[in-house]
Amino acid sequence: MKNRRNAAMILLPLLLATGVGCGIFIGRYITTRSLTAKEEKLRTVLRLIESDYVDPLNMDSLIETTFPGLMASLDPHSTYIPASELQTVNDDLSGSFSGVGVSFQIINDTVQVIEVVAGGPAEKVGILPGDRIIKADTVSLTGKDITSQNVFTTLRGEKGSTVVLTIKRFGQKNDVVYDVVRGDIPVNSVDVSYMLSDNVGYVKVTKFSRNTYMEFFNALNDLRLKGAESFIIDLRGNAGGFMDQAIFMANEFLPAGRLIVYTRGRKLDNEYMAMSDGRGNFQDYPIVVLTNESSASASEIFAGAIQDNDRGLIIGRRTFGKGLVQNQMELPDSSAVRLTVARYYTPSGRSIQKDFQRGEIDKYEMDIVDRYSHGEFYNADSIKFDKDKIFRTTNGREVYGGGGIMPDVFIPEDTTGFTSYYMAVANQGLVQKYAISVSDEYREKLGNDRSLENLDRLLPNDQTLLENFVMYAVGQGVPARWYYINKSRNLLISQLRAMIARDVLGYPAFIRLLNENDNAVANALQQLNDGNSPVNISGQAEQPD
Repeated sequence: MKNRRNAAMILLPLLLATGVGCGIFIGRYITTRSLTAKEEKLRTVLRLIESDYVDPLNMDSLIETTFPGLMASLDPHSTYIPASELQTVNDDLSGSFSGVGVSFQIINDTVQVIEVVAGGPAEKVGILPGDRIIKADTVSLTGKDITSQNVFTTLRGEKGSTVVLTIKRFGQKNDVVYDVVRGDIPVNSVDVSYMLSDNVGYVKVTKFSRNTYMEFFNALNDLRLKGAESFIIDLRGNAGGFMDQAIFMANEFLPAGRLIVYTRGRKLDNEYMAMSDGRGNFQDYPIVVLTNESSASASEIFAGAIQDNDRGLIIGRRTFGKGLVQNQMELPDSSAVRLTVARYYTPSGRSIQKDFQRGEIDKYEMDIVDRYSHGEFYNADSIKFDKDKIFRTTNGREVYGGGGIMPDVFIPEDTTGFTSYYMAVANQGLVQKYAISVSDEYREKLGNDRSLENLDRLLPNDQTLLENFVMYAVGQGVPARWYYINKSRNLLISQLRAMIARDVLGYPAFIRLLNENDNAVANALQQLNDGNSPVNISGQAEQPD
């Protein structure tokens, strides 16, 4: 552990210098120098609008609506954060926030508790998974107009403050009322870690927050104690976050003196280079990294460092392609801007930032849809890289810049079972709704043995589960078309079992069951069992057998 802290002390000052130095400079720049002619012009226009425009205007509101467009005209990742949203945005990456300690989803216009944070305020007063929160203080949390933001606003608050929650609970005639004292709630970024086989550990990292590295490091150590001799690191759907956490994670697997990432910007303050220090505890452990089109930013830094140093296999689909670095700077009214100040480059020298035109943010955001339309999700041959942007890994393999990170082994999107029947029930959210409708029954049957194995024993056999769901769907207006139902059988059963497990046992159980039928996970496990390494993989992405 002491070595971990030393590594952090070596790397962290370099990382923090960028944000701190740039923030101080901009503050002085705004407050001390004279306005330029263009800035005076802008001020004059605003004054004219305020004094002479035909209709009275709220100038604060006008300026607030102008800022997002101004930032979007720079690049797709520079953004303006209103003061009203800043706390929520920061909470998501800060490592903790003050609230009641539940995760929830809104189903049938009702807030359903999915998980209760162990040791948190909600658990201490007796709130249970499956409870429906119908009121917070005097604010109703039911109806068609309720949103996740409404719920966040009412449940989160100052540490030590009290919120009165009115609960509707299965099996109880009357509502239950709890006085919940808000407290610090950890924001977990390593949501799932478990032994996938006797010697392979699996870790899913969902974001890069302030605590991600320590969560990740602790998960690896725990799995090693359980017998893990290699690891699958799942970054699918991870949109990124703090860059330093990705650097610390990569450092665990690399020998000394390896480049992890470097940045280049207009100002020297925004440039740095991160090298491995050779103190990582997992340098000799084989690893596979899973990616897809939603893996971005810090996820791509980690994956790029592993791939370019030929340290492990990347399996899945091409990543998002975000190679821009943002600094967040708070403004005097407690709003903030996240401004792109540099580009980052993987060890081979490639920028993985995909192409964009300033001001064309809509086109940029349609890139994933375009990839789907062009067949990229199903065939690696549909991916067209710029042949002028060829780079080489440590062992000489060809990799490409300018459009995300292409995996070493391509896994197409699995559409097996996607029939018109499946789409009909999926579009209405009937799998989720059915799972919730039966979850209370199984939660009660589990008793004190809240294990996945016990739930598996209690669930009906696959055919009965499917038939029960089909009857439920008929009641929701979807007719039973057994030809298509049988084609979707495996997909429906897998999702039904996973959704019920999520509602009864929580998110880790959900992921574990989904992984049982996940082609990327299966391929990663096979690659590790076969002893494959990047040295055996060609420069082009392989299709799985």
